[in-house]
Amino acid sequence: MSILGSNIPSEVGLRLLLCPLGSNIVLKTACCSVGVILPVYSTFKAIETNNRTEQQKLLLYWAAYGTFSIAEIFADKIISWFPLYHHMKFAFLVWLQLPNTNGAKQLYMNHLRPFLLKHQANLDQIVALLHNETGKFISAHQGEFRFVKAVVMKILISAKHLVNDSSQPNPPVPPPEGRATTVQSTASNDNDHDYEISDDDDDDGFVTVPAS
Repeated sequence: MSILGSNIPSEVGLRLLLCPLGSNIVLKTACCSVGVILPVYSTFKAIETNNRTEQQKLLLYWAAYGTFSIAEIFADKIISWFPLYHHMKFAFLVWLQLPNTNGAKQLYMNHLRPFLLKHQANLDQIVALLHNETGKFISAHQGEFRFVKAVVMKILISAKHLVNDSSQPNPPVPPPEGRATTVQSTASNDNDHDYEISDDDDDDGFVTVPAS
């Protein structure tokens, strides 16, 4: 594949394979990156550019990788204790993808394809049976599936509302109405007290303002 066409994967692979045995976390991350992330991006590029050659290579790789993943699931209890397992897995994944080795094509043509051709009739029956049973199961439990879908949609809508509410600024809080009325009444009483008109001065036409 094009991403692994340079010498970078070989150099990275050699460095990781020479790491101490306690670097399983680094090796697991490297296996995930080389085994899944890079091929997914290569598949995206091959589909978008309509590159038939790359698509063929990637189909061979995914067939080989899927077979290896199935074998890994059943053999996990046996190989999990093996100290160099992740080192060998990383080397195997690199070998599958390197253009000069073309390991995925070799594995498919020499082992996977002959096995599938030999048991193709039985495998077709198993696949048809699984499709029928899956269709029956879905038809018999449509109500449960609708209920689960409705619950999931409600959870998603509630989460969306929470996110939108948290992103909006809070409006200013107005003062309590009782306090505002009290302050206004006090102010009006003060004004009435300060500006009383004296009856004694009505003849003069002057307004008496008490001294503060």
